[in-house]
Amino acid sequence: MSLEKVLSIAGKPGLYKLKNQTRAGFLAESLLDGKTINVSGRHNVSLLSEIAIYTLTEEVPLRKVFEKISEKEGGKETIGHKASKEELEEYFFSVMPDYDEDRVYASDIKKVVQWYNMLVKNGITDFSEAKEETKEEEKETAKKAVSQKTTAPKSAALKTANPKASSTKKGGSTKNAASRKT
Repeated sequence: MSLEKVLSIAGKPGLYKLKNQTRAGFLAESLLDGKTINVSGRHNVSLLSEIAIYTLTEEVPLRKVFEKISEKEGGKETIGHKASKEELEEYFFSVMPDYDEDRVYASDIKKVVQWYNMLVKNGITDFSEAKEETKEEEKETAKKAVSQKTTAPKSAALKTANPKASSTKKGGSTKNAASRKT
């Protein structure tokens, strides 16, 4: 599985795997405990394939950061995300020496390390770019599921079917009915 199907949901711990698209959102399986949840359009969701880390010269995709960590650790887990701020920053500097210290906070580094360890625990260790055909398909499916919004709530549909409006239609429009009486 590639990073195009791995999600981060604001307010929910850990990472999620995109399972199926539903009418009101999508189903996602937690990488922490394997439980499936229903995610609606109200949730703030980010695809890991769309996240980047600021450096002094450019934005580096998270996939490349994970590749560098994997190379450094030999494909195994790295330091824990509960390490001290100084340890995390020192470690991240050894992986990404040109990261922008003003825009990449300790909390960001903590998330990257935690996400990397979670992916490795779940056997997701291939951080290379997906093949072009499958990459585009996965990206489109994931983006559709993440950005899917309902166009009109049911209450809006009920408002258009106003019973008073239908009673005036029986005799034509109100203007025509008034002109007939005179």
